[in-house]
Amino acid sequence: MLLAADIGNAQIKIGIFQEDDLIYSFRLTSKTRRTSDEFGITMQMFLKNSGIEAAEIQAAIIASVVPDVMHAFVNALKKYFQIETMIVGPGIKTGLKIGAENPKEVGAEMIAAAVAANHYYASPSIVIDFSTTTTYQYIDADQKFEAAVICPGIRTMADALVQSTARLPEIEIRKPKSILGRETISCIQAGIVYGSIGQTEYIVRKMKEESGTQNACVIATGGIGRLIAEETACIDYYDRDLTMKGLNLIYRMNAGKTKQYENR
Repeated sequence: MLLAADIGNAQIKIGIFQEDDLIYSFRLTSKTRRTSDEFGITMQMFLKNSGIEAAEIQAAIIASVVPDVMHAFVNALKKYFQIETMIVGPGIKTGLKIGAENPKEVGAEMIAAAVAANHYYASPSIVIDFSTTTTYQYIDADQKFEAAVICPGIRTMADALVQSTARLPEIEIRKPKSILGRETISCIQAGIVYGSIGQTEYIVRKMKEESGTQNACVIATGGIGRLIAEETACIDYYDRDLTMKGLNLIYRMNAGKTKQYENR
């Protein structure tokens, strides 16, 4: 089995793969500082509760945008699972062509999502990841990462609004019954959700317009992505596990267990 981890600014998403099948996933917060022992024991507990023993994990791959977490996390895998970890970065085969001015600036999680989009969906494509940041990446007909747009994430916007304004309460991110809010919470929910829908539709439209690819396939991922995907016709697919699937593909490519991906 393969352990794939996407270490983001707010959460660590962990998936367990049996070949190409994602059989189990769970999340940890990345804002809490942990030692390698805390990471190791916590992961073992989650896995044991799902009926998976640590000895069954034979390899690991990580995509990370949080360098401070990496040392403890990698050591936890080595100490508690006795495995070395593959890290998505320079020197790792991805099969993805990158047209950005500085390829090293493209985040590992964006690369993993693009790899999965190329493998499981049509090209050209626009991949939207609704996480701590909301990222839009454009992949051309030749499966090359060409450009990206980076915006504050939906939860980030909501938290900033509460923290910066004296009397506004924390809210649940969900669509209110009407955009015509009549009390504070539904007013904020309307602004956040419908504002995000409008942002998504406008950015997708402009990316298609400027790239000249009106037929681009639009795939959304990230926890809150489902909420937006259900409310706009500009998103063709919602795939909650897109980044995890990409990490599995990258691992298998580098481990010699699969040929470079082809569109399916």
